[in-house]
Amino acid sequence: MGLSEGPGVRPTPCPCNGFAARALERARRGAILAPVTRVVGLTGGIGTGKTTVARLLAGLGAVVIDADAIVHELQAPGTPLVAAIAQAFGREMLRPDGALDRERLGRLVFADAAARKRLNDLVHPAVGQEMLRRLDAAKRAGAPLVVLDIPLLLEGRAARGGEPARARTASDLASEVIVVYAREEQQLERQLARDASSPDHARERIRAQLPIEEKRRLADHVIDNSGSLDETERQVRELYAKLTR
Repeated sequence: MGLSEGPGVRPTPCPCNGFAARALERARRGAILAPVTRVVGLTGGIGTGKTTVARLLAGLGAVVIDADAIVHELQAPGTPLVAAIAQAFGREMLRPDGALDRERLGRLVFADAAARKRLNDLVHPAVGQEMLRRLDAAKRAGAPLVVLDIPLLLEGRAARGGEPARARTASDLASEVIVVYAREEQQLERQLARDASSPDHARERIRAQLPIEEKRRLADHVIDNSGSLDETERQVRELYAKLTR
């Protein structure tokens, strides 16, 4: 029993209680009002239109962190990553000017799962580190929505699931996954029109990834890009509004 207490005597309230309560209320209000960055992953398949959807989301105000663009930056001539790739796969993977021969390397890794894994083990840690740096910067700036544009997001998660000791990557920070969908025959048609690939090479590239139907099943949100651009834009606007409200 405290000094101010006794039979029939009310405890004397501490004068600090009012200050503490007000401070706690201010802290709560600040937590409610502070901007919270929502982080989502964006993926799809070859020819599904992921780049179009990323551009539309950026136009609406999302911060898009593009893994492919970062790969190109890190694979500029003379960079440590290009040197590591040349050491792993041979100097024949470099052009005379020191640039990476992406087409030649692509033919190799899409036809050889072991080579593809070796390349991913070189590229993914460097790309992931840069994505994390950009994500931290977007959060500090108070961005309401950050989109991690990662072509092999679901493949990476599947690989990590089979290897629990594998280091976490930027894709693990995405709380939800958007999949841009188109039917496999559309993927093939679009790739043939865009890249002038042979049908066999185009199919090989498509089938080196998870089937698009499987990606659709694993998605939290699906943008169906098998129709018109107007229809895709409508879906993107609706999803952006949902993710930022």
